This record gives sequence, C-alpha cells and structure tokens, in this order.
Amino acid sequence: MQTIPITLAKAGMVIAKDIKNSDDPSSMTICGKGVILTEPLIDRLQQKGVQSITVEGHPVHEEGEATLEQMLAALDVRFSRVADDPLMMKIKAVYRDLIIRSMGDSDGR
Repeated sequence: MQTIPITLAKAGMVIAKDIKNSDDPSSMTICGKGVILTEPLIDRLQQKGVQSITVEGHPVHEEGEATLEQMLAALDVRFSRVADDPLMMKIKAVYRDLIIRSMGDSDGR
C-alpha cells in the first residue's frame, strides 16, 4: 500500500483504502476500496478536493526512497550478526515478507 498525491495517480491503479469526504471516519465515502482508477474518476476526485489517495502496491517511486533491493540488502546487514540463530532468522523472514508485500511485489499483492 502506498499513499500518493492525487496528481501522481494513473488509470489502472487500485484504491486500497476508502476515500472519505473528510478526515472524519464517519463522513461519506466518495470512492471505495478496490475500485480501479480511471482518468474520469481521477478528474472527479481532484474536483472534489481530494489531495492524496492510498493505492495497492507501491506504484510510485519517489526520489530518495529506497528500492526493494536496497531495503532487502539493509535487512540482510541488520541480521548478519545473528545468522546462526534460528529464531532471529524466522523474525528476519517475517520482516522480509512484510517489506516485499508493502512494496507491491507481484507475489505480495
């Protein structure tokens, strides 16, 4: 999941969280989770004043942001001193899976 400015939204992206009329959780839903964005829908959201949306995967790479490969390499470094500890390797595997899913890898969607 990634929260992006509406200006970076592209047709085909999938909304990961309901888009509400305001920050109030009880406010009316403008667009629901799971909806596939189209150009007309993006235009309507912009007209309604929506500034950002949360989409599935990690479709937008922002400058200065680590790539999936960089994040996994950093994880390897962090756990290198405990490579012989089975419990720590299980914890590393959990973090690895979370990183892959958060970055929207094809296996993690």
